[in-house]
Amino acid sequence: MSTTSSSNGLLPTSMSGRHDDVEAGGSARTQDEHHEQLEHDPDDPFDLDNTKNASAQSLRRWRQAALVLNASRRFRYTLDLNKEEHYENRRRMIRAHAQVIRAALLFKLAGEQQTSAVGSSSSSTPSPSTGNFDIDLEKLVAMTRNQNVSTLQQYGGVKGVAEKLKTNMEQGIEEDEKEVTDRKNAFGSNTYPKKKGKSFYMFLWEAWQDLTLIILIIAAVTSLALGIKTEGLKEGWLDGGSIAFAVLLVIIVTAVSDYRQSLQFQNLNDEKRNIQLEVMRGGRTVKISIYDVVVGDVIPLRIGDQVPADGVLTSGHSLAIDESSMTGESKIVHKDQKSPFLMSGCKVADGVGNMLVTGVGINTEWGLLMASISEDTGEETLCRYVRLNGLATFIGIVGLTVALVVLVALLVRYFTGTTQDSSGATQFVKGKTSISDIVDDCVKIFTIAVTIVVVAVPEGLPLAVTLTLAYSMRKMMADKALVRRLSACETMGSATTICSDKTGTLTLNQMTVVETYAGGSKMDVADNPSGLHPKLVALISEGVAQNTTGNVFHPKDGGEVEISGSPTEKAILSWAYKLGMKFDTIRSESAIIHAFPFNSEKKRGGVAVLRGDSEVFIHWKGAAEIVLACCTQYMDSNGTLQPIDTQKEFFRLAIDAMAKNSLRCVAIACRTQELNKVPKEQEDLDKWSLPEDELTLLAIVGIKDPCRPGVREAVRICTSAGVKVRMVTGDNLQTAKAIALECGILASDTEAVEPTIIEGKVFRELSEKEREQVAKSITVMGRSSPNDKLLLVQALRKNGDVVAVTGDGTNDAPALHEADIGLSMGISGTEVAKESSDIIILDDNFASVVKVVRWGRSVYANIQKFIQFQLTVNVAALIINVVAAMSSGDVPLKAVQLLWVNLIMDTLGALALATEPPTDHLMHRTPVGRREPLITNIMWRNLLVQSFYQVAVLLVLNFAGLNILGLSQDSNHAHAVEVKNTMIFNAFVMCQIFNEFNARKPDEMNVFSGVSKNPLFVAIVGVTFVLQILIVTFLGEFAHTVALSWQLWLASIVIGLVSWPLAVVGKLIPVPRTPMSVYFKKPFRKYRASRSA
Repeated sequence: MSTTSSSNGLLPTSMSGRHDDVEAGGSARTQDEHHEQLEHDPDDPFDLDNTKNASAQSLRRWRQAALVLNASRRFRYTLDLNKEEHYENRRRMIRAHAQVIRAALLFKLAGEQQTSAVGSSSSSTPSPSTGNFDIDLEKLVAMTRNQNVSTLQQYGGVKGVAEKLKTNMEQGIEEDEKEVTDRKNAFGSNTYPKKKGKSFYMFLWEAWQDLTLIILIIAAVTSLALGIKTEGLKEGWLDGGSIAFAVLLVIIVTAVSDYRQSLQFQNLNDEKRNIQLEVMRGGRTVKISIYDVVVGDVIPLRIGDQVPADGVLTSGHSLAIDESSMTGESKIVHKDQKSPFLMSGCKVADGVGNMLVTGVGINTEWGLLMASISEDTGEETLCRYVRLNGLATFIGIVGLTVALVVLVALLVRYFTGTTQDSSGATQFVKGKTSISDIVDDCVKIFTIAVTIVVVAVPEGLPLAVTLTLAYSMRKMMADKALVRRLSACETMGSATTICSDKTGTLTLNQMTVVETYAGGSKMDVADNPSGLHPKLVALISEGVAQNTTGNVFHPKDGGEVEISGSPTEKAILSWAYKLGMKFDTIRSESAIIHAFPFNSEKKRGGVAVLRGDSEVFIHWKGAAEIVLACCTQYMDSNGTLQPIDTQKEFFRLAIDAMAKNSLRCVAIACRTQELNKVPKEQEDLDKWSLPEDELTLLAIVGIKDPCRPGVREAVRICTSAGVKVRMVTGDNLQTAKAIALECGILASDTEAVEPTIIEGKVFRELSEKEREQVAKSITVMGRSSPNDKLLLVQALRKNGDVVAVTGDGTNDAPALHEADIGLSMGISGTEVAKESSDIIILDDNFASVVKVVRWGRSVYANIQKFIQFQLTVNVAALIINVVAAMSSGDVPLKAVQLLWVNLIMDTLGALALATEPPTDHLMHRTPVGRREPLITNIMWRNLLVQSFYQVAVLLVLNFAGLNILGLSQDSNHAHAVEVKNTMIFNAFVMCQIFNEFNARKPDEMNVFSGVSKNPLFVAIVGVTFVLQILIVTFLGEFAHTVALSWQLWLASIVIGLVSWPLAVVGKLIPVPRTPMSVYFKKPFRKYRASRSA
């Protein structure tokens, strides 16, 4: 992939798939060299291009290679590689022993209810009873679970079961709160007992598992025992007690942070499971939560829906169910009156139908499965999380090496008698120093070395990623985006192109019929029937009323008519209703004997309707030019059939004219069918293909769907941010072009030439190589099928683009899965599309997609801010302690002090920097390439400038501090050394506090811009400063500090304050174009190449 650094240097540029590569990034040759430098290294376990569909082997490989001190924390939010196997085992067990498991679960729940009711005035919850219903719960559950057709027939078939459940199969149950409550009491609710999440104490236990903290506790206990033995309880507890307290503080703060993150992820998981669906209640289609479904509900099923409960099919056409989630067999099962049982948790693969709910909650196999598996918090692992683990491992190895060197150096100096205590006396004298003193001193030396490991190994580095993701995901919910997979957050920041649907995403999805051609001419008023023959109106009304998945509801109180269905269906139903359509009458006077549900490949749908006992009409509705091509005649305004040949060109021009005005064109047509040519047997009828030739054109309607307000600005923001927006729609190419011009996706009419604007059919007929070439230029694809969208995504990804795709239909699932980021629609999207996606756009708005891009870039930027801040602390602390240990045999930063610095760095620092809100500045940059290093040259420059400054100042204080601070004349040498060391500690912490501001804006001069918009950052900095004052002033021997004078406090603050102007000066230093990581990796690659040669 062609990549180049951005002008600001912080976030490198990914320019692949754009037309202005050379202008943006210099010569092509330079880009090729850059590509080679950042190419994939197959020998590096942490070098993953994409983890969305990564193999289990590659995921295991990086985990095994990582240096981890606390595995339970480090891998908590990564994918559980054994989850699928565990799920499959549970599913098989439940299928085999569902009755026993259900009985055990009911017994457990009854016990819990009885326990909770003890001591309360209210009686315990009664066991479910069938109340006023004529069928027993257990028999109903057994019939559905065993899919026993003979038992169903004994009850009188589906109709008999409905009568026993007091359900009207046409209108559903009554829309009454008491009715719903009675059914919940009798048959249970559609919920299942969730396994309790981890308690706070479990997070405390996990935080305790850190190897270095365990070693420190052991050292602290040893030091405590020796101290009390030699110095007595009053003085002897200080060294060991202070370390133990500091470790406990680190554990508690870590556990609190992890627990809060866990609650946020838990809330998001609950949101993901709360599916909204339509049910029939009182003849009206109402939208409810899946948890509110009750036994007796009548639920319409369409392609892509999830079956929300167990039930039986009441009516349907070509209904096919994917039962793989329950049976494990990846085959589609067709449902009809011979096989009417439906299982909760399965997906509708094809067709339409209505189901009667017979089992909910734990009375279904799906409910038992959900109740028995643990909460799923494992997610797709992030590429940068993997690379962060690689970085943490490298730094950890360096830290361990340094700690080992310090340990050896201090032990050698100690046993050679060259180290002195604070009073100036030699610590070890051969033959004179007691064993207990030697052990005590060695424990202190060992504690210092271990503490260096605590600070050096950036265990908090990968965990800061989950912190920023938890924060971002919560905030993205407010911006109408529900994140289903963590990896999508960071990948969205790298997106170079967005392939967007038109309807509902770029447009409002509020459709109305504004133009009509019927009777051979254009109607003056789109919905005025006065100029049409009653026969034509009757055929149009029948075709619209029967060939629909929508509904028309007339309230009993005579209120306004309620029309439900998809936006297109609602628009056409409203239009037909105004023409005089009697929806309920038509549906009662004729019956659908076969249906071909609307298909996104064929762009049309049809039904066969039986009138009385002798007459069959075939009604078709779909894309105007496709239906028109099947027509051989039309009905004129007198109700007479006329040959269409002479008028076909007129209708084509009418379609083009409407399309150019951004109208969606739908044609309605029909034909008669001889009854003896219609299959008699149900099995033959199910296989019958509806005739689609020799149709009679009844009407063509133009449906207006206005562009969303703000979509043009959103497209402009994407373009300026280096993200190309492409429209992929099933609509007519002229309609697509008009909307693209209106939205700003096409700049002008002159751009609207092939291949910039192309039909799906043309694109799919190209060879693979040709598609890859053409894909770069495509801006609008019209009349595209879901497979065309998939081909486009594959071609763009092969060109190196990071592709985001929006989709709402079941057939969009392959493209959503294939794309780097799949974005499904929350309102119009099917459950299949949502499950295949990474992020759900809750308001179906393109502007929300742009906000997701903004948040994705913010996640990456916040991770980089934290890396820069933490590595500065790592480098400074390591160098100071190593140099001091090697030269004087003592370290200025003690164990307790380093643990406090670790707390500032790992938890508080991550909290402050990971929660920075996104800024407009992020959208003024080009996307970050997949292979760009985590630490850019700008970051290297910033952290090295700050680290060298801190090291220089603190080492000067360490070696010349007594003279500089005027302490050399102090009669109490031990006190003077303590003041000097406290000053070093205080100045070091002040440097970190002030450097946190620098880390906020690694590539901007003004590090204070927007600080007031992040009160959490200000609060954390304030709390850190106050705690530092308390530690230095009041903790004394506990923290190895002494109270400092106001002059020394002022000096400490000034030392920290210098980091601000220093950062400004540092940002003036130019940085090389080639990433530093390339220079680091070259020797290793050459070594490996020579070994393999």
